[in-house]
Amino acid sequence: MTANVLWRGMAAGDLASVSGIAAMVHPAFPEDDAVFAERLALHPAGCRLLVVAGEPAGYVISHPWRSGSLPALNALLGSLPGDADVYYIHDLALLPAARGTGAGAAAVLALKRHALSLGFTALSLVAVNNSAAFWTRQGFGETPSGAVAEKLASYGDDARLMACPL
Repeated sequence: MTANVLWRGMAAGDLASVSGIAAMVHPAFPEDDAVFAERLALHPAGCRLLVVAGEPAGYVISHPWRSGSLPALNALLGSLPGDADVYYIHDLALLPAARGTGAGAAAVLALKRHALSLGFTALSLVAVNNSAAFWTRQGFGETPSGAVAEKLASYGDDARLMACPL
């Protein structure tokens, strides 16, 4: 990553920027501001904001979850599962200005380290917007999605449930 590209902890004051970035990067998958705020409140250590040349240019939201399942799109969780056995990447979104900087790969590496520090042995996510190739380069592979096929379909025709052993 270049010197003017920085991942930092997300704060409540960043949520308007996160919502704006989400609207630009994922217009087909809108999520209410309350969803972002809840994820930040439930697991702040898994929420980061990317700053490029002093401006918000991306974010990542992640948290403990259950393997083989996924949260419904645009849904509040209420709480994190006490029996979580996987670290879930809810969203990694980068504006065009941040792409090609190495910020995406850096975020994934940081999430892998964070998940390991919490005792998890795998990460999972839903790849959308034809991003499966990026995730494959980060060590993820497609996993069977039969049990969650209906939920997965709400993420779009190209959605793929993916996992990465740590």
